[in-house]
Amino acid sequence: MPQAADPNREFAVSVVKRLQEAGHLALWAGGCVRDLLMGRDPKDYDVATDATPERVRDLFGKRRTLAVGESFGVIVVLGPKHEGATLQVEVATFRAEGAYLDGRRPDPQHIRFTTPEEDAWRRDFTINGMFYDPVHEHVRDYVGGEEDLRAGIVRAIGEPHDRMQEDKLRMLRAVRFAATLDFELDESTARAIREMAQQLRVVSPERIAQELRRMLAGRHRRRAVRLLQQLNLLTVIFPELEPLLQPKEPREWSHTLDLLEQLEDPGFELAAAALLRTVPCPAEESKRQAAESGTVRAICKRLKLSNHELDAISWLVRNRERLAAGSSLPLAELKRTLASPYGTDLRKLMRADAAATGGDRSAIEFVDRYVNETPPERIDPPPLVSGTDLIALGLTPGRVFHDLLEAVRVAQLNEEIETEADARTLLQRLIRERGAE
Repeated sequence: MPQAADPNREFAVSVVKRLQEAGHLALWAGGCVRDLLMGRDPKDYDVATDATPERVRDLFGKRRTLAVGESFGVIVVLGPKHEGATLQVEVATFRAEGAYLDGRRPDPQHIRFTTPEEDAWRRDFTINGMFYDPVHEHVRDYVGGEEDLRAGIVRAIGEPHDRMQEDKLRMLRAVRFAATLDFELDESTARAIREMAQQLRVVSPERIAQELRRMLAGRHRRRAVRLLQQLNLLTVIFPELEPLLQPKEPREWSHTLDLLEQLEDPGFELAAAALLRTVPCPAEESKRQAAESGTVRAICKRLKLSNHELDAISWLVRNRERLAAGSSLPLAELKRTLASPYGTDLRKLMRADAAATGGDRSAIEFVDRYVNETPPERIDPPPLVSGTDLIALGLTPGRVFHDLLEAVRVAQLNEEIETEADARTLLQRLIRERGAE
C-alpha cells in the first residue's frame, strides 16, 4: 500500500488513529480503498466506524465537525488548511439500510447502526465494498472485492436487481466504473441493468448529467458510450439518438464512436457535441436552425446543464462544419469563428473528425497553420468604430445602426481597412449609399 506524503492521506490516517485510540473500530471505506489497491492516489478518503455520530462529534469537537447527514450516520471532520482549502474527511457509522424512498436514497427512519460486514453488503459494487485499516495496514473484504479488482470486474454486491432498485443511478455508475477502470461488467449485473434501464427515468437530470460529465470527459469515453448503448441506457438519456442506432445508419454511428475516441483531451462540452453531432432536426427547419434552437438545446435543458455548457455544446454542433472550406473561407468568417470562446474546441473536433475518417486534412491543416502564424490581436482586433461614432454622425440607433457597424467590422476583419480613419471613410460612403444621412 503506497505511503507517499499527502496531506489528505495524513489527515485521514489521523482521524482513524483518533477513533481507534478512543476504543472504536475505524477503517477507510469505499472508493479510496479501491484506488489504493490499484496503486492510485485517492481524491478523498472516507472513514467508516462503529462510533455513533454523537460520539464522533464529541471526540473531534463541535467546531471541527459538520453534521451533514447525521440521520444517516455521517459527520464531516474538518482538518487544517492546505493550499487554501480546509482538509476534511467524511466519517460514517457502520449502518444497514431499509427501503429506499425514491430509487435514490434510503428512508432515514429505517437506518440502523451495525457491523462492518453488514455495512459492506449495503454498498453498490464489490470493488467499492472493501475496508482498509491504515494504522495496522490490512484489508477487510467481506464481499469479494479484492478478487474482482484483480480480475477487472465490476460486480454488484448481492442481487444486482436489488442494488439497482435501491438507487437507479447505480446503473450509470456501473458503466462509468467499467469504462474508466477498463473493467468488464459482470454478466448478471449487466443483465439487471438492461432489464431495468427504463427505470433510469426516475433519477433527477442533475445526477444523470453529473455521471455523463465524468464519462465523457474521461479518456475511455468511447467505451462508456458503447456500454450505454449495449445496456439500453443511451436512448433513455438521449431518445434523439434512436435514429442513429438503426441498422440503416451503421456508418454514422460508427463514425460517432470513432470521433469520440479521437478527441484530444476534451472537456465535457466538446465530447457531448461530438456525441450529439447528428441529432435529427425537425423537417421544416434547416440543420443549422435545428441545431441552434431545436433539439440540441432541448437536450441540454432537459439535463439541466449550465448555461455555459448549453451555449458551448450548441455552438459546436451548429458550427461543426463551418471551417471545412479551409482556405476558401472568407477571412472575416474564419476570424470570427476562431475568436469564439469555443474556437479551440472546434479545431479539436475538426482534427478528430479527420482522424476518424482518414479523410482530407487540408482544411484543418490550413486553420491550424493560420492560428499558429497569426497574432491573436489580428484575429480578433478591437472594433474600429462603435455606436458612439454613429450617434456623432447624427444617426439614431436601430436596424441601420446594426447593419453599418456589421459592414465596417466585416471590412476590418477582411483586412480591407486598418485604421479609424479608414473606418470613418467607409462609414460615410455606406451612409451615402443607403441614403441615411
